[in-house]
Amino acid sequence: MRGPHNIWRLVVTGATFARTGALGQVLHAMDAPPLLRTAASVVSWTFAFLGKRGDPSLPPITRAITALGPAYIKFGQILSTRPDVVGDDLAMQLMYLQDKLPPFPTEIARKTIETELGIKVDEVFSDFSEPIAAASIAQVHRARIAETGEDVAVKVLRPRIERAFRTDLDAFHFSASVLELLLPSSRRLRPSDVVAHFESVVMGELDLRLESASASEFGENTKGDAGFIVPEVKWGLSSRRVMTLGWGEGIPANEVERIRAAGHDMEALGNRVLQLFLSHALRDGFFHGDMHQGNLKIAQNGDIVALDFGIMGRIDEYTRRVYAEILYGFINRDYKRVAEVHFEAGYVPADQDVEEFAKALRAVGEPIFGMDASRISMGRLLHYLFEVTEWFGMQTRTELILLQRTMVVVEGVSRSLNPHMNIWEVAQPVVEDYIANSIGPRAVVRDLTRTARILSRFGPRLPQMVETALIRQSHKEAPPQKHRPLRALGYFTLGGGFTLAAVWIASLL
Repeated sequence: MRGPHNIWRLVVTGATFARTGALGQVLHAMDAPPLLRTAASVVSWTFAFLGKRGDPSLPPITRAITALGPAYIKFGQILSTRPDVVGDDLAMQLMYLQDKLPPFPTEIARKTIETELGIKVDEVFSDFSEPIAAASIAQVHRARIAETGEDVAVKVLRPRIERAFRTDLDAFHFSASVLELLLPSSRRLRPSDVVAHFESVVMGELDLRLESASASEFGENTKGDAGFIVPEVKWGLSSRRVMTLGWGEGIPANEVERIRAAGHDMEALGNRVLQLFLSHALRDGFFHGDMHQGNLKIAQNGDIVALDFGIMGRIDEYTRRVYAEILYGFINRDYKRVAEVHFEAGYVPADQDVEEFAKALRAVGEPIFGMDASRISMGRLLHYLFEVTEWFGMQTRTELILLQRTMVVVEGVSRSLNPHMNIWEVAQPVVEDYIANSIGPRAVVRDLTRTARILSRFGPRLPQMVETALIRQSHKEAPPQKHRPLRALGYFTLGGGFTLAAVWIASLL
């Protein structure tokens, strides 16, 4: 229940941010007026002794968030994907937010599995380890299926985590309301909307069946990608609070020296990470939204193993085409075409000048192309691009925010493996292949085929739909007319002929 009882939570939160030194940074990021900063500092420091101390080795903001618990950690993670809300500096700090908490007892995990799946752990698994990873929502155990001898990863939600998150969500909603009331300038950041977005995301992560579904879909989409592995979902051993995946063996991507010592081709690995991500985003429209080094492993044979599918990104086909054309235009330094794509997609208001917009895009692109290959950054380009589009009245495209943030992360992973990577050279074949398949003549034929098939399904209803629409229009514009049966017959003939033509075209294609 959202109400005044959350004031105590708000006090503890503010006191923790004050005690850890994070309060000033947050108020600065929120562009709070000096008077409010002073008042907040005085109040918070008065009650600072009530705040949690946190880990002094962490930066102030991550120190405060980790001290406040799982819901705050997850909130920080999700805010790191929204630089449009918290700003670039704060988003970068939150991007490195540690998602490590003390594990809960293995005995509780075993009881959860037995309750959820209706099994005996010792009968189904010949081996069941202590926790190998513990995060804000769940922890992971390595196990071996007794019947097959296959090693698996078993992810189990923390006990009572759903209740804990609902309680903290209540406090978040209350805090957002207070913030909007006391700090009107914060309304441009839409605190209440941000909390609502967080609630929708985290409620999905609290049902591991949804993460299992994401892993399954991602695996099906990428099964033809050479050198890329998505562990298989074991549906019979998965439920709302338990998820079981095939074990992904390999060296964590953040252990670069171990990967190099194992004899892997570092340049090829770095290039492949970037190309795979672009393929997933452009080809499938469904990509790993948290593809940092901790969620990737390098197998003994050089395959890249993906883990943790709680945050996934989805882009519709039209947006993918627009994004590809923008990248392709920048690769070819065709700024006029990039500008035209923005106008055609309706991203930039029609009353703006396309030539002026193209000139602004040139100012973004040329300095980047003038850099040394190792300094060229697609993530930086996207950041500058969004900055310029704001100047020309473009509204924030929320579907591109996660893509931009993940692009920055993936670029960092790729460069850690191949520091001298030329981003454009690596991306070019993927983008060109997508352009050829999705924007060229083949795409036109495919679009027409799909349209014809959809129309053919509505064939029997077309005459009625057309007549109903015209009757409604005629009632608005003129008195009823005679000979309606004859007119209806004409509509039927027209609609039926159109439907038959659509079916015929579909059969030919």
